[in-house]
Amino acid sequence: MSLAHIDTARSIHNARPALALAPAPAAPRIRAVPEGTEARGFVLYVGIDEAKAAAAGTSLHRIVEALKALTEELAPNAETHAAVALAPAGAGGRDVDVVRLALQDPAALARHRTVADPDRAAGGVVVDISRKRVVLDNETAALTYKEFELLQYLVLREGRTIERAELIEKLWDAADEDDAPNERTIDVHVRRLRAKLGRYEDIVRTVRGVGYRFDRHADVSIRQSTTPSPDIF
Repeated sequence: MSLAHIDTARSIHNARPALALAPAPAAPRIRAVPEGTEARGFVLYVGIDEAKAAAAGTSLHRIVEALKALTEELAPNAETHAAVALAPAGAGGRDVDVVRLALQDPAALARHRTVADPDRAAGGVVVDISRKRVVLDNETAALTYKEFELLQYLVLREGRTIERAELIEKLWDAADEDDAPNERTIDVHVRRLRAKLGRYEDIVRTVRGVGYRFDRHADVSIRQSTTPSPDIF
């Protein structure tokens, strides 16, 4: 499946007056973005196959071009990138679910594993932010409060390398001079955390000479039931 070039400037131009008549909504606010991170964009999954697009009198390419044109109109400095999701013919399922799986959406992948392999889904690691606990293969890990805080700080900044100095500054009270670690002893805290994570210790990665990073693992799920996801407006 590919996107062939089709000139849609005329159809987009004709559609713009209708857009101009709509009242400008209040600027949405992205919630639950962890401290130290920022929203850099978003993904909009669109579930529609070529046959349905043709039946509606359009095509995947024309839809993509219209969305890109609208984005350029609303935010001229925005950059866009479109990817087409491919699936075996006759695979079935809702189009949008197929798209999310094909494009490796973490939530869709986790849901798919639960349906496809219930026994495996029952194991793995659950980092329960709302209940302040970690479950390893259905057993609650005996983490100390500080160990959980350390893991949570990394989890909420997934994929970003956190320097040791930042961990000390954010997780230890400056007034607790006797208890506050230095950059060497922070390694001891991480080592103890990893020991309690057992065979899942590699979810906390060491970036030599810099600090630590949490990388999403196939057997790890994050629960934040009391906190909206960053993609909720």
